Amino acid sequence: MDDEARETGLDPAHPEPRRHRRGRRSPYRHPRHDGAGGQDLSGPTYAALDLGTNNCRLLVARPTRDGFRVIDAFSRIIRLGEGITSSGRLSEAAILRAVDALRVCRSKMRNRGVTRFRLIATEACRSAANGLEFLAIVREQVGIELEIVDRETEARLAATGCTPLVDPDSKGVILFDIGGGSSELVRLARPIPTPHGPPHPEIEDWISLPLGVVTLAERHGGVTVTRESFQTMIDEVGSHVAPFAVRHEAGMEGMHMLGTSGTVTTIAGVYLDLPRYERRRVDGCWLSDEQISGVVERLLTMSYEQRVGNPCIGAERADLVLAGCAILEAIRQAFPCRRLRVADRGLREGMLVQMMRDDRVWGEPDMAAK
Repeated sequence: MDDEARETGLDPAHPEPRRHRRGRRSPYRHPRHDGAGGQDLSGPTYAALDLGTNNCRLLVARPTRDGFRVIDAFSRIIRLGEGITSSGRLSEAAILRAVDALRVCRSKMRNRGVTRFRLIATEACRSAANGLEFLAIVREQVGIELEIVDRETEARLAATGCTPLVDPDSKGVILFDIGGGSSELVRLARPIPTPHGPPHPEIEDWISLPLGVVTLAERHGGVTVTRESFQTMIDEVGSHVAPFAVRHEAGMEGMHMLGTSGTVTTIAGVYLDLPRYERRRVDGCWLSDEQISGVVERLLTMSYEQRVGNPCIGAERADLVLAGCAILEAIRQAFPCRRLRVADRGLREGMLVQMMRDDRVWGEPDMAAK
């Protein structure tokens, strides 16, 4: 989505996807020097790593006049939070998967000469009894220091990363980030434009739900999902969304939804009937309420094997996608907006923008909270 990258101030530089062990291909290709986002600026090479309950993701980027250009990327589903709902701990197998993925990230950062970075861990490490022990293992075996961030920081970073996709003609958005172990909702006003660099997010309110696709699927089942169990998941999520919805049910006219997560990018890929997942087709695309409902209904009628066979779902997401749809349905019922914009971006992009703002790459004082 090169044209969109110019408009939003983020240049994803879509590298040629490389297939990982299972599931979707990596959404970034090797860097292209086509002028998108402007020429690289002098200064550090930046890296942002997001170790979540389900995924390990890395972006390496160089700042440009209006955003940044991604020069390397990595994404692997590791299911760090697998089994944590019942055990309260990170399992040995999950730790091994995470350490293996983090070694790849460390090598990429070294090979790219990264000197400025932020490496965060989210809900799995926040909630696990052995979360700090895991960080010590990573420090010893990988040689990197992970930072466990709180839920407010997670919400603010998602908002910073996704603000370029807010429709400038709207009155604002309800942003949601459906994660593996938690999900965040943020009400954003129309963003503040800047002469250079991405716009600043205007956060009016936020909430973090203690539910994500991994925790919900483990509790209610993800391989076989009946309409009854699907509705049970919606009802559970809805009870957590309700207090936030009550605070913001008025004044929704002129607003739209903005979703960042594997759930919404999967729904977009399925709706577009892509033969393989393509970030440039998905990031920034618009879906109507009717289109989303149609895809959710289609997924509900699929067997587990059919979900595995869909190129935009694959084996790694087939048992999680309907839990994500249940979270999305609860949010849509609470905030009945007619339009949803899909974001294949989020915490990593937010970290990159925040670091570059802190360094005054775009010649402006920092206005956003870390």
